[in-house]
Amino acid sequence: MSQEPEPISAAERRALERDRDALRAARSADAPAPQDSDQAGDRGDAADQSERVDEATHVGVRLAEITLRLHEGERAGVPPVDAVGVGSTVTVRFPDGDRATLHLARLASDRDPTLVTADSPLGHALLGHEAGDRVEYATPDGRETVHLLSVGEPGPENGR
Repeated sequence: MSQEPEPISAAERRALERDRDALRAARSADAPAPQDSDQAGDRGDAADQSERVDEATHVGVRLAEITLRLHEGERAGVPPVDAVGVGSTVTVRFPDGDRATLHLARLASDRDPTLVTADSPLGHALLGHEAGDRVEYATPDGRETVHLLSVGEPGPENGR
């Protein structure tokens, strides 16, 4: 991973902002209610409290990661359009003819299925390539090749 901040695509930004907002809402909903310190609790209460603390820690760490990524993306400027880099939007055609517009991101998001991480086999293989290139990458079923139709805006319907 480089020391320079990496650009962030509009799609990645939206997905991270949705994740951030969902985590903030979950954190607010899970905030512990004030308890009377004179009440005696049992081990179940202690276990429940420990679980809430663990979840709050996880949420806090993920919020910090998202906030940092959004800040870095803002500092880095616009994603590259001449060659594929982190933050790029690309359109590819698979061997079966299917096309997909994907967004290369550093962090995965379960809220945006079009995000491909730069360290995934496809994402890593695409890095540095230009529109028109054929890119080979490893899959669990063997090697695959995609045709990189465009870098930047989604490619034409009838690409190369």
